[in-house]
Amino acid sequence: MDTEPRENSDLLTDQNKTETNGFVREEERREPPDGGFRAYAVMIGSFLTNGLLFGVINSYSVIYTVLEKQLRDKNIPNSESSASLVGALTMGTTFFLSPVSGVLTGLMGLRLTAVLGGTIATAGLIISSFVVHNVNALYFTYGIMYGLGASFAYTPSLAILGHYFKKHLGLVNGIVTIGSSAFTVCMPPLMGYMIKNHGLDWMFRLLALFTSGIALCGLLFKPIPLTVIPKPSREGDGFMSLFKSVINIEIWKNKKYRLWALSMPVALFGYFVPYVHIKKFIEDNFTDVNNNIALQCIAITSGLGRLIFGFLADKPGIDRILLQQISFYVIGTLTIILPFVRSFPLLVAISLGMGVFDGAFIALIGPIAFELCGSAYAAQAIGCMLGMAATPLSVGPPVAGYLFSIYKSYTLAFVLAGISPLLGASLMFAIRLVNGGRNSDNTTVNGHATSMTSAADVEKSSPPLLSSNGNLKQQTAL
Repeated sequence: MDTEPRENSDLLTDQNKTETNGFVREEERREPPDGGFRAYAVMIGSFLTNGLLFGVINSYSVIYTVLEKQLRDKNIPNSESSASLVGALTMGTTFFLSPVSGVLTGLMGLRLTAVLGGTIATAGLIISSFVVHNVNALYFTYGIMYGLGASFAYTPSLAILGHYFKKHLGLVNGIVTIGSSAFTVCMPPLMGYMIKNHGLDWMFRLLALFTSGIALCGLLFKPIPLTVIPKPSREGDGFMSLFKSVINIEIWKNKKYRLWALSMPVALFGYFVPYVHIKKFIEDNFTDVNNNIALQCIAITSGLGRLIFGFLADKPGIDRILLQQISFYVIGTLTIILPFVRSFPLLVAISLGMGVFDGAFIALIGPIAFELCGSAYAAQAIGCMLGMAATPLSVGPPVAGYLFSIYKSYTLAFVLAGISPLLGASLMFAIRLVNGGRNSDNTTVNGHATSMTSAADVEKSSPPLLSSNGNLKQQTAL
């Protein structure tokens, strides 16, 4: 009897069979292929999705300086916090709605959810181009609408990787998340050029054209039917049965995941503050320098960090959570140092260091979620964690802007932003106090059971489970 924990990408799969062009196939792939044209196409699609989404989000400081000037010229009070709220809402909405994205993957599938996300994000940017002088409208069109689309596209772009890669999942996550670094290097000068020569409205329209490619990438995100499972019976079960089949509480029964997910919002309170305010900080403290260079330095070395730490995450015996803790300690320390720097070359060096460990944090999100919760739980595990982090991510930049408006200095704002990663990383030590865990018996690799796992081990580890689109549901034994 085959004991491999297996996944199915369709809730309506017929019992014990699959079809290709109407013909029943007797054999299915038992593991992710770890290569091949289709797998690499998915990797490229995820790379472009991450790049297009976070290249725009991470470059918000270019838009921020324009909006802040518009508000200041209109004598609107707290122009700094009002302008920063637009970008903070985008990041916050992207993460806050990640649990909803996880739910949609259960109802609609990874592919359709990603396509819907790309379409909504594109529409948000197009509408934003017509309301560039109305910051209240931008709160919705760019802050919420674009964030909604980004959320729906982002979670599937990470969850799909576990369907195609196993042995090198960490490295692939690193490569995929380099997309945001590569695009963050290119986006600020391009956005600045468009604003200077064609205005903010045409800049948004150009971004909308780029973002439409996310929907096309989403078409690639078709999960591999790693197994065949019985069709669940829903007759007479009603709404609650459907609700329970889509939303899983199993991940919250995992103490290690629970502690990890609760630590992340604390660590991420100040994460987005430098991305929003560093250009304004440079303008206020330095003259005759490239105001975009700090963001570009962070983006370049963030890509390097994602490759390095993604590669390390695949090595046997590597503690991925410890690597993420180290990254938070370094990011927090450098953020605290930042406002005291008066040498531009030193600021560039700090930006390069922040980038390396920013890349480490991002590249490890997917592998840690797969390790703690398994490939079938990954979409909702990632989504729930990001959803919990959404509020502090949204609040951090406006608070920093408000503190700047009071003290006319970024010192307190950056110090507070740096303390939060230090606290979050320290809280993660509690994870090591939990005995056992999903992978304590070394029967899984990147969230997938190894072939040596026995039937008895599987029965002891968990009750029978039904999975769909990477989401497990409880099912009575047949």
